[in-house]
Amino acid sequence: MAYSNFTLETVREKFQLEMTEAANIFSNIEPVPPSEALVAELAKKVQLAVAIRTEKARSELIVTNVLVELREQFNRRISLFSGIDFSVDTEKGLTGTCDFLISLSPEQFYLEAPVIVLVEAKNADPTLGIGQCVAEMLAAQCFNQQKGNSISCIYGATTTGTEWLFLKLEGQKLYIDMSVYAIERCDKILGILSSMVNQKA
Repeated sequence: MAYSNFTLETVREKFQLEMTEAANIFSNIEPVPPSEALVAELAKKVQLAVAIRTEKARSELIVTNVLVELREQFNRRISLFSGIDFSVDTEKGLTGTCDFLISLSPEQFYLEAPVIVLVEAKNADPTLGIGQCVAEMLAAQCFNQQKGNSISCIYGATTTGTEWLFLKLEGQKLYIDMSVYAIERCDKILGILSSMVNQKA
């Protein structure tokens, strides 16, 4: 079983997760203003990505720009990976590639623990990626433990580029923020992602 085969129901049952759904889990996070460069890039690319109507376009034209901005705001002290194989535990089905993955290590040529954020891109509805994203978050938890560099929380996001939905995994407890954040509030999205890197959420 690969990440893409997991639904929220199957991943919850298989890994016996305690789940909490609530609005505004990240509502108190302070916004982080985007750079003028990101604002200009999004102004050029968001409508184009929506018109093309593919996950690839949304990933390349919107999501990548937001995550590169996050890396720059942390002065490249974190690393960003896209489309890499992240097969951690074949027996548990934690195998496959991740759309985007952020590590707290600055090493960019290979993946080092701890992995902190997983981002799954979808074309139409961010909720469709929740099961897959949770499976990837569990793999990150396992990966960090294997490398002897565990952290208390793993975070995730599933996004269409224009809409972002955020998750938090703490041990066996899964928290899903039922609020959906629009790219028009890019400062709020950057604030939430920054808080994840800072382990403040």
